[in-house]
Amino acid sequence: MNCWKTINVTRQVGINRIYLFSLIMLLLSFIFLYLPFSIIHQSHDIRDHGMFPLIIGLILLPLAHKLMHILPLLLVNRRIKFKCSMKNSFIPNISLLSRAKMSKNMVCFVLLAPTLFLTIPGLISSYLFADYYVYFLIFTSFNIGLSFTDFLYTKHLLEAPKKCIIENAGDGYDILVQ
Repeated sequence: MNCWKTINVTRQVGINRIYLFSLIMLLLSFIFLYLPFSIIHQSHDIRDHGMFPLIIGLILLPLAHKLMHILPLLLVNRRIKFKCSMKNSFIPNISLLSRAKMSKNMVCFVLLAPTLFLTIPGLISSYLFADYYVYFLIFTSFNIGLSFTDFLYTKHLLEAPKKCIIENAGDGYDILVQ
């Protein structure tokens, strides 16, 4: 097996640009989602439970986002290396490494799992629960902002050859070909 390409988005783009584009994506997604949902739910009152539940939800959302990356690997019985640490904060930092080499489709599914399992249900909940649609839109937009790096990795992986194997290199992905 030869390494066709190594993908490390933080090294290629830069962490500051990633944070900036994630923030822009978060704000734009909230603006573009709030407008149609406010038109749909124009006569409903929004229930307010204060800032504390919103802040707790926003703190727990990155944890749920990481766990959604793990869920597809658990469903197909892949061995993963799971590491949790508490560096300089009270929020746990979770990192995962797949010990096995995976196909291109599987890695794309793992990268897009938070979008499928958190963003789409968030949009559906925003439509169904009219009293809390703003909260669901905030959480959905925050998840879209968190998914920015996942979208960058998926874009690079879609450019890879069809019959390739992806190996998690810890700080990025190695694309291996025959």
